[in-house]
Amino acid sequence: MSTIDNFNNQRDTYNQILAKYANQEQKRFFGLDAATYQDKGHLNVKSKELLGFVASLVLRCDDCILYHLIGCHKAGVTSEELAEAVQIGMLVGGSITIPHIRRAMKVWDEELVATSAAKAA
Repeated sequence: MSTIDNFNNQRDTYNQILAKYANQEQKRFFGLDAATYQDKGHLNVKSKELLGFVASLVLRCDDCILYHLIGCHKAGVTSEELAEAVQIGMLVGGSITIPHIRRAMKVWDEELVATSAAKAA
């Protein structure tokens, strides 16, 4: 099973359990999170996902990094755009972000870009 499939399956399972116990305030927060990344407002989805990716990188949250990396790919972010976003995240977050960047770029290269290339062929 791929890293992305494993992540999505685990996230879905955990979200179902969380929803079972979440109170109204938690549900509002999750709704706000989902609404923030929709294609409405002044920023497009691509920009919003790149912002989410950089923030997650700086905060060093591997689940969040992967979530937004997948979102970036779905939104049509190019490898060059992602590299610039990584540069900003590294500048703001410092060298402590490098292990997280390595893991993110491995998934980008081996699963997201490779899958897109296979589909295009």
